[in-house]
Amino acid sequence: MDEKLSKWSLFWRFPIIWMIAGAIGIILVDAFIRPLVEQSHGLVSLLWTLTLGFLAIMVYMLTMKYIARRSIPELSRKGAGVEAVMGALTGLIFIALSTIIIISLGGYTFQWANGVDTGTVLIVSIKAALGAAIVEELIFRGLMFQAINKWMGNWAGLAVTSLFFGIAHLGNTGATLWSAFALTLEAGMLLGAAYLWRRNLWFVMGLHFSWNALEGLLGIPVSGHSSVGLFIVKVNGPSLLTGGDFGLEGSMVPVIISLLITIPMLYGAIRNRNHYGMKLPEN
Repeated sequence: MDEKLSKWSLFWRFPIIWMIAGAIGIILVDAFIRPLVEQSHGLVSLLWTLTLGFLAIMVYMLTMKYIARRSIPELSRKGAGVEAVMGALTGLIFIALSTIIIISLGGYTFQWANGVDTGTVLIVSIKAALGAAIVEELIFRGLMFQAINKWMGNWAGLAVTSLFFGIAHLGNTGATLWSAFALTLEAGMLLGAAYLWRRNLWFVMGLHFSWNALEGLLGIPVSGHSSVGLFIVKVNGPSLLTGGDFGLEGSMVPVIISLLITIPMLYGAIRNRNHYGMKLPEN
């Protein structure tokens, strides 16, 4: 009997098993709460989004504590606010700089959307960005990265999560093989490098949140999802510059900018590897 219990316990502690179990739990929470977010309006919808985020984080923590049987330093409350703000500032700089470059090259022109309800746009952009940032980061940089890292190491974790992040957006409006590849580099690699550097999910969630929120506020499609922003965006030129129907992430510009941010982050992660429980491999 004890031997059977031991084998059963080892089965659940296998990385791919607890990764799948945790991902299913988070997806179910999203499936139950998301309709309530969409059906409500104003601050109520924002409260439902916060509830979704809280429950998703709880599922993640319970999975790690009771199934994976590991500590959860990546969600430590110590310094969580500072890390989230730092991540958000990084995301704002990244998207703002990418947008400015595309504007300077003639790809985008912006016109204020007359009659728009600023408060409504703010809430809609925030709730959409917040929900996506929490759920996607818990699954990709949380569960999937931790599982692959445990199994094959950090570099494999970075490569696999980046690839799957790009593939996961192939079904979005305007998606192409190029947009999936672009997302693999600019989002998968950048967010993965951010996690390796800071070793916490708060920073990565903040980065992901501000990235999507700023795009939404500007009226730029977010990974193919159209958004009603504060501006009307006119797109001119080739999709390689503008991203086409997929939005900013389909442009070559943020791919280049993201790599310029990713490389220093990876360098910082390697320099700091001895400060963390999981060391980066030397080769």
